[in-house]
Amino acid sequence: MEKGIVVDAYLETATKGIFAIGDAARWPDPRGGGLVRIEHWVLAQRQGQAVARTIVGERTPFTDVPFFWSQHYDISINYVGHAERWETIEIDGSLEQHDVSVRYRVGDRILAVASIFRDRESLEAELAMEHEIGAVHE
Repeated sequence: MEKGIVVDAYLETATKGIFAIGDAARWPDPRGGGLVRIEHWVLAQRQGQAVARTIVGERTPFTDVPFFWSQHYDISINYVGHAERWETIEIDGSLEQHDVSVRYRVGDRILAVASIFRDRESLEAELAMEHEIGAVHE
């Protein structure tokens, strides 16, 4: 089992013209390689928009940085990037005070950032990851 429907960089299945998005799709991670499956509604919307562009002839790979956020009572948690494996974890701030960021690294490279009430830092990490993807595709 592939833990979802495997798609290519255009979110197309092995059957030409058939696409999968959202919770069901496992697509190539443009930063880390391998396949990822992220279950979040905003990412599903972005994937749907990418498929629509492909269908109308604007075929470009889906390279959005994986992310999700969740609200648990009064605590907002953000996660950007993707890290199934890492070498080190770097913690900045305090979990107890609900003001923290956690960076998952391999060497000097940040694979993912989890944060509590650090929205700006999360957005900056996402932007840095987008720039990294752009540099690879140029």
